[in-house]
Amino acid sequence: QVQLVESGGGLVQPGGSLRLSCAASGFTLDEYVVGWFRQVPGKEREGVSCFSSSDGSTYYADSVKGRFTIVGDNAKNTVYLQMNSLKPEDTAVYYCAADDCRAPRYWGQGTQVTVSS
Repeated sequence: QVQLVESGGGLVQPGGSLRLSCAASGFTLDEYVVGWFRQVPGKEREGVSCFSSSDGSTYYADSVKGRFTIVGDNAKNTVYLQMNSLKPEDTAVYYCAADDCRAPRYWGQGTQVTVSS
């Protein structure tokens, strides 16, 4: 049974940093692409970043390039999203998902990120 558990969200001031964690079980990172998505109430869900352990490839949305970094730890079966230089527009519920980057089948419960002074 695939499970994804996010952690690391919270309140941070603009310009600050947070690291989100996605602990995966029921599969290994080299079996599925793991990604981060975010959603603001009333808006469509946005793909933020994806990581493929099988070939080391990564994807970043234009809005986060240069500020966010996605990393996978195969030993811990966990994917991290390091978020730096956070902006108020990064405020959203962040979801970890697995399977592929376009239409993942498996989702975590989400973690709230709020960027505000």
